[in-house]
Amino acid sequence: MRVGVIADDLTGANATGVRLAKQGFKTATVVQHAPFPHCDKYDAICIDTDSRYSPKEIAENRVRRAVQILKQWNVQVFCKRIDSTIRGNIGLEIDTVLNELGEHSIAVVVPSFPDSGRITTGGYLLVDGIPVQETDVAKDPVMPVDKSFVPDVIKKQSNYPVSSIGLDIVLSGVEAITNKLKEKIEQGYRIVVIDAVNDEHIESIALAMTKIQGKNMIPVDPGPLTAYYARLYLHQEVNSKKLLAVIGSVTSLTGRQLHYLLSKTNANPVYVNPKKLASFTDSWQEEVDRAVSVGLELLEKENILIVTTYHPGNKLINLKALSEIEQASEDALAKRITDGLAVISRKIIENSKYPIAGCFSSGGDVTASLCAVGRANSIEVEDEVLPLTSFGYFSGGYLDGLPVVTKGGMIGDQRSIYKSLRFLQTKITNNKGSVRNVSTN
Repeated sequence: MRVGVIADDLTGANATGVRLAKQGFKTATVVQHAPFPHCDKYDAICIDTDSRYSPKEIAENRVRRAVQILKQWNVQVFCKRIDSTIRGNIGLEIDTVLNELGEHSIAVVVPSFPDSGRITTGGYLLVDGIPVQETDVAKDPVMPVDKSFVPDVIKKQSNYPVSSIGLDIVLSGVEAITNKLKEKIEQGYRIVVIDAVNDEHIESIALAMTKIQGKNMIPVDPGPLTAYYARLYLHQEVNSKKLLAVIGSVTSLTGRQLHYLLSKTNANPVYVNPKKLASFTDSWQEEVDRAVSVGLELLEKENILIVTTYHPGNKLINLKALSEIEQASEDALAKRITDGLAVISRKIIENSKYPIAGCFSSGGDVTASLCAVGRANSIEVEDEVLPLTSFGYFSGGYLDGLPVVTKGGMIGDQRSIYKSLRFLQTKITNNKGSVRNVSTN
């Protein structure tokens, strides 16, 4: 799948490109007047039209040409990048994109960029809590912004009717947003501005956009909506592939990350009893066999199979007391747990009738055990998913070529595991043969 972004300046094009790259898209930015790279090397290309301060006729011509180039490159998802302080020929450039893409195209405008302090509420754009018209952009020497109400800013430049959807609908969830979007479209609106004050709101809007059938939905934003929509659109276009997530850490942070992941995916984890694995008795093998059996059964309906020793109702096991019973060191028992998780994972990968396309592991000890049990010589590191979270491939052994994301157990915020798995899905889906076959011998 290919994503095309029309940006009105180069830094904005790069900012959106980074967002797409973080979602797993191989992305390039093309500067104004430069040759377009007609090749299969990239999944996404951001074209800089350098038109933010251009006269209307020039801006219109450059945007029109960019759309035509992206059409020739067979883009499936068109996106319009706008300034995060709504400067420039916003309405005119949105109109041009809609005109070029036809009557079924709908522009969804979400000016929010929460990581940069830009949010929209009641249709008003706030920058670090201040209405945009009261910030320095009001003194812009070329195009000063004298309004903060985004629909009015667009109406001033657009020939299409503009409507908006408030935060009350966004807070009600994806279904409410979808229904309101459908209502606006049926009323004839082709430009809809939607409030959002955090990334979760933007992701919900993106998901709602994927549920609109028969229309060409165009994200119009400074970057976050484009990245979320492209990723979600891509995943809906292809059959979901099975992923395995192995989570050995039992910290409170892991608990929050797991809770967030379950709320987003509705997955049913395989809960592994760490006390039964912290043993050199038959309980270890019995727990491994049970978990493998449950995991293989869950794979019939789960696209993301989670195997974890974290259960919100469990107390931390007392390794010191167990070490006296088992006559073994605490370190040996801890390794017995991570080795058990690794063996469960390998057996599920080898015995599943559904190919496991990728693996996520949380915790350095779990990752080390996965390498040892899988006889991997190394992990070929290819990309950074998040700080201290990497993407690569197992090299050598039974898991040779299997894509893997590894994360430290104490790393990230509540969304980190979810983001890591989405990154892994995008990498696998976008792969053009780089994901190698996994040995099952």
